[in-house]
Amino acid sequence: MQMTLFQMDIIPGDPAANREVIKRWFAQELASVTTDVVVLPEMWTTAYTLPELHQLAESEDDTTLELMKQLAKQYDVHLVAGSIAINTSAGIVNRALIINRSGELVYSYDKLHLVPMLNEPDYLIGGSSPVQSFTLDGITCGIIICYDLRFPEIVRELALQGVEVLFIPAEWPDARASHWEILQQARAIENQMYVVSVNRIGSYDGIKFAGRSMVVDPWGNMITTGTADQEEVLHADINLENVKAVRKNVPVFSSRVPHLYRNKPIK
Repeated sequence: MQMTLFQMDIIPGDPAANREVIKRWFAQELASVTTDVVVLPEMWTTAYTLPELHQLAESEDDTTLELMKQLAKQYDVHLVAGSIAINTSAGIVNRALIINRSGELVYSYDKLHLVPMLNEPDYLIGGSSPVQSFTLDGITCGIIICYDLRFPEIVRELALQGVEVLFIPAEWPDARASHWEILQQARAIENQMYVVSVNRIGSYDGIKFAGRSMVVDPWGNMITTGTADQEEVLHADINLENVKAVRKNVPVFSSRVPHLYRNKPIK
């Protein structure tokens, strides 16, 4: 399965301009490249303009979703369309969108864990549905968003659903760049899956973002890694036989003893 990752800067508070950037990028990059999956970063239409989201957030079937459907169908690619701010009856959510080659929305996921360090809970509501797997070309996939990476429970849940490829759109700060890299390798190793992430570059409101989009294999090796500060396109060819081989050689799932695991809240 061929992956194409777009590590981009984001124009703050201007969804129309960011949509034009993506349209131009598709026209320039995908005209001569054959790929299966295109991956975009978190909140790429607005950036973290949280106080403005009440004006910028889209409805559930608005412009960006329709554009993503159109591009996926036009270029014959599956599109892990990052995440965007969506206005629901309960509040604004940070929603990831998965569109298949036929231009159909196959899955959406609302970010469960909101970032206290960026004041997300003051402007967004967390998702209310558990993580679920989805399939692209018969391959079982999952998605989480940025800060979710710090919570191994939900990634293990996806692994138990058979997920072989985990996608992570993000706006992860440079101040915690080492965590960004180490946690992805840890999630890949402990769940024996590919991890495919796209992080933004640039800065906004005094926060510099880490870039370093990457693809990590089930053994924890980085297949490709983006720079810390350049807008760029990354490509990776992942072999799903590697997932089967690692899970066979190190059978952690059959070694689990979940009846002896206790989840107690920290006091």
